[in-house]
Amino acid sequence: MDLSIVIPLLNEEESLPELAAWIRSVMQTNHYSYEIIMIDDGSTDNSWKVIETLRQENNHIKGIKFQRNYGKSAALNEGFKAAQGDVVITMDADMQDSPDEIPELRKLIIEDGFDLVSGWKKVRYDNALTKNLPSKLFNATASKVSGIHLHDFNCGLKAYKKKVVKNIEVYGEMHRYIPLLAKWSGFRKITEKVVEHRPRKYGVTKFGWDRFVNGFLDLASIMFVGRFGKKPMHIFGLWGTIVFFIGFCIWIYLFIAKFFFATFSMTARPLFYVGLISLVIGTQLFLAGFLGELISRNATDRNHYLIEEKTGI
Repeated sequence: MDLSIVIPLLNEEESLPELAAWIRSVMQTNHYSYEIIMIDDGSTDNSWKVIETLRQENNHIKGIKFQRNYGKSAALNEGFKAAQGDVVITMDADMQDSPDEIPELRKLIIEDGFDLVSGWKKVRYDNALTKNLPSKLFNATASKVSGIHLHDFNCGLKAYKKKVVKNIEVYGEMHRYIPLLAKWSGFRKITEKVVEHRPRKYGVTKFGWDRFVNGFLDLASIMFVGRFGKKPMHIFGLWGTIVFFIGFCIWIYLFIAKFFFATFSMTARPLFYVGLISLVIGTQLFLAGFLGELISRNATDRNHYLIEEKTGI
């Protein structure tokens, strides 16, 4: 199969028929073998009924329905599991991503050999103050911290080699950092392509200001997990040892000062409490490293979602 189009969605019943028809037209024009995997992330409208109707009209369309809303990362993770195409394309269901971009994205994967191609919505139609400005700040920070020079980490329109999506795990709210997840998994041929951003035609945005706060928290989390997820003792043990050693040195100094040079009590000096706190914190960090090692070596699967129904899969 040439292409798998993975589309997470939430309450997008109005846009789905038009989007499906547009993708079908692009696929037929370019003679691609394909599948469209729509993941209904707990919609409360008639999105699932629309997917079932579209499936009857086009057997290339497949669907997964979550029993409740889990978030975009969960939807993408399940879509990636089901995808069979040599190239996997992700796009949003709100008609702001253009299916006409698919052939060029596929070309960058197949002919130019990239592992991942991220869309860059250089010209945007969102509100400049509430979405564009925070987005630029967020992307600049993510690019600097991660070392992956992309202008739009959160763009839903991306293309992947099949082996990339089969070797990464998207959980929590980590869909914003799929390029970083790919990099940590050894897929370093990552680039971006300017893509069309279309004005919203149906529905309303599902994201608010909280996504930017959560985005920075997720960035800190994924950087930590990427570096130390398999070796937590390396970070907790190191800092635990350093802090414990500082506290130990303080106590040695106070002991020598008490018995050889001074006449006041050790506990009468503020430095005593600094040393005591350092010893306690150092011990706790060291124990946290041991616990982290135990958890990382015995962790169960994090991605388990209640799927109410499937069609075509």
